Amino acid sequence: MDLKKLFSQVKRKPKEKSSKASSEVRTPTERDYDRILFSTPVRRLADKTQVFPLERNDSIRTRLTHSHEVANLARSIGVDLAFNSNVFEDLGENAKRNVPAMLGAIGLAHDLGNPPFGHQGEEAIRSWFRDNQDILNADKDDTPLTDAMKQDFLLFEGNAQTIRLLTRLQIIDDEYGLNLTCGTLAALMKYTVPSNKIDDSDNPHVAKKKFGYFQSEAEIVKDVWKKTNLSEGKRHPLTYIMEACDDIAYTVLDAEDAVKKKLVSFHDLIAFLKHHGNGDKLVDQVCTKACEDNDKYRKNLTSLSPSELNDISMQKFRVHAIGAMVSSVSNTFIEHKEQILEGCFPKDLLDASQAVNLKKKLKIFDKENAYLHRSVLEVELKGYNTIRAIMDYLWKSICLNEDKRGPFETYVYERISENYRRAYENESSLPKRYRQLQLMTDMVSGMTDNYAVDFYNEIRSFENAKV
Repeated sequence: MDLKKLFSQVKRKPKEKSSKASSEVRTPTERDYDRILFSTPVRRLADKTQVFPLERNDSIRTRLTHSHEVANLARSIGVDLAFNSNVFEDLGENAKRNVPAMLGAIGLAHDLGNPPFGHQGEEAIRSWFRDNQDILNADKDDTPLTDAMKQDFLLFEGNAQTIRLLTRLQIIDDEYGLNLTCGTLAALMKYTVPSNKIDDSDNPHVAKKKFGYFQSEAEIVKDVWKKTNLSEGKRHPLTYIMEACDDIAYTVLDAEDAVKKKLVSFHDLIAFLKHHGNGDKLVDQVCTKACEDNDKYRKNLTSLSPSELNDISMQKFRVHAIGAMVSSVSNTFIEHKEQILEGCFPKDLLDASQAVNLKKKLKIFDKENAYLHRSVLEVELKGYNTIRAIMDYLWKSICLNEDKRGPFETYVYERISENYRRAYENESSLPKRYRQLQLMTDMVSGMTDNYAVDFYNEIRSFENAKV
């Protein structure tokens, strides 16, 4: 694989000629990170669920803090690989700047397309389409939807929405979105097949487990692949690192948040890992170091309250666990670099590493003690029902022609973001029904948790006031 093409600094928008000498010292990839950081969708992540929806405790993670942590972990691995290995030597000195910068950018952006209320939000959207499949059939005067177009909605993916958001919906002054480099866009795609080509076998390739782009962005993706020398089913090598960092962040840090919320304690976690670790060397190593710290703090810092001791001990567990997992990911990347650089490595990096058991046990612990906790399930159910109700309201307005909308339907339609309506109204190459459905999912996906609740209450109050 041609590394220089994989890290393509080319952008999809034709380069404008300038008579002025540029004073820009950042590389295009470094500018990608900055453009993403200052974009509106990043700020919205502050009010999107990581694990605990509508959380009032500011120390509990949101999608924003999660994304910054993934970006930090990914960039750190990138620095290590760029400076301390020969994996990216073909890039020359540019590797030391562009590898960490690209990993930081895709780590920060990886969850931008997720709807409110986390994965329950995605499932709410999918379930609404499953229950309303008749609307996937276009009117007799419209072009019928292909199977892939229908699957875009029935299997709705936040990952695909991220690509759409950055290439189309974040409009600056044209149709190129944030106009990121092709290298960054390619690396951002965790899955590299359309919705009708998902591999649902028992042992799918990591790039085919879900779909990575909607039919509306198919031509954009083909253009990105052409410029980066990738193709359907092949992953960008940095995508493996970003996904591993996402897994590290949520398995370790979701456990820390469960402790912070006092759903469980540091000792509960250690007892669970020791009991279920089955003698795994890395699990034992992390637990031993964390327990040694706990003993030290308990003996030497006698002024600490039980709550403070619990909190600081969990922080040290986080340090040891993340350090062990990051080191394992880096080593695994180097060990399998040939396959990874070709985009053909079939597994997740973390699953192929020595940290696989630590990841699996933490994932079980998180599920049993956080994800399935009654307080979480109650709010997730509220979010699930809220999103489905919002889609009912939006669809009643979107499916009507302008001259058929009453005052209520007109109000609801005008509440849709201008960016989303502009994308809908300016696109003419796709069936009208597909564009209508996508306008609805664009609006819902762009909402934050609190905005969704407020929007629903607002629309419902107007509906109840109708004569």
